[in-house]
Amino acid sequence: MSGPLAGVKVLEIAGIGPGPFCGMLLADMGADVLRVDRLQANDLGLPVEPKYDIMSRGRRSIALDLKLEASIEAVLELAAKADALIEGFRPGVTERLGLGPEACLARNPRLVYGRITGWGQDGPLAQAAGHDINYIALSGALHAIGRKGEAPMPPLNLVGDFGGGGMVLAFGIACALFEARASGQGQVIDAAMSEGAASLMAMFYGRMAAGHWRDQRGVNVLDTGAPWYDAYETADGKHVAIGSIEGRFYAELLARLGLDAASLPEQFDYQRWPELRAAFSSAFKSKTRDEWCREMEGSDVCFAPVLSLTEAPQHPHNRARNAFVDIDGVTQPAPVPRYSRTPGAIARGAPRRGEGGAQALADWGFGETEIAGFRARGALMLDG
Repeated sequence: MSGPLAGVKVLEIAGIGPGPFCGMLLADMGADVLRVDRLQANDLGLPVEPKYDIMSRGRRSIALDLKLEASIEAVLELAAKADALIEGFRPGVTERLGLGPEACLARNPRLVYGRITGWGQDGPLAQAAGHDINYIALSGALHAIGRKGEAPMPPLNLVGDFGGGGMVLAFGIACALFEARASGQGQVIDAAMSEGAASLMAMFYGRMAAGHWRDQRGVNVLDTGAPWYDAYETADGKHVAIGSIEGRFYAELLARLGLDAASLPEQFDYQRWPELRAAFSSAFKSKTRDEWCREMEGSDVCFAPVLSLTEAPQHPHNRARNAFVDIDGVTQPAPVPRYSRTPGAIARGAPRRGEGGAQALADWGFGETEIAGFRARGALMLDG
């Protein structure tokens, strides 16, 4: 394994959304992530073929029936050798299973026990079901995203599940692992997607308090309110994105659009932004997206073509940076961030249930007799 987390052992209790994303981030950075899958097929929404389950890359798997006492004991034995654990059940579920923080830390006082939920481990909503859209709604993030006069627009599930959830949990685990090296003690991480999404909104709460952000959709500089920070349709029905906020960048935008500043409203004349938007819209529709790329890409306009998921990996900049990689015929984002000395890497694709489990146990320090004991307790472990 390569990467700054090489040598770190992470036990991941299989889940959906933020948990697997957190596991991917840690595995990409070199952590040895062993996933505990359910013994039978489940409703976690995983692709039919593991190779398409990009967020599960870099793992090995052991499958257990967590309804059985023998399986619970097996997980506790794994936790005893792990540096960190990831679980994404509703509050209280792992405690009822016998796998809660108290039980795991009793076996391994140095364990970092990472929990990711929508609402947090306590509070009035702690036991309520929810998804990304609900968590970001409570944080104020969803209200702020969308165009003026229109309903809020969910930004996929990037803000709650991944940015405010899995990424925050991965950061929390890394911090707790660092602290544990000095203290010799583990701890429990309570990561709530609603709170992670609120954290992502820190700048906007600050600007609103200062009077520089209106609590309305589509009327501010960064929410499609400003005509010089938006996406525009081109002559071929595609789109380009501009972010010409600073004065010198805005001046270059006007010049490359062939517009005369003297004949237009001032950049920050909010009342006349509709006039400015109409001028920009008309100008951008005069050429195709590729023509605008030749005119503006690489300039100080703050410009980029709006690329589809199919197009993005083929862009020259992404290709030059190897921003996307191909694993078993599946194009996917490369590990981030980049390190000068201990680069991350994708160790392997996503496992089938139980794939690589036996070798993982051996690597974690279990002997042949102990591995045979796991099998005797019903654990599914495929060779390789």
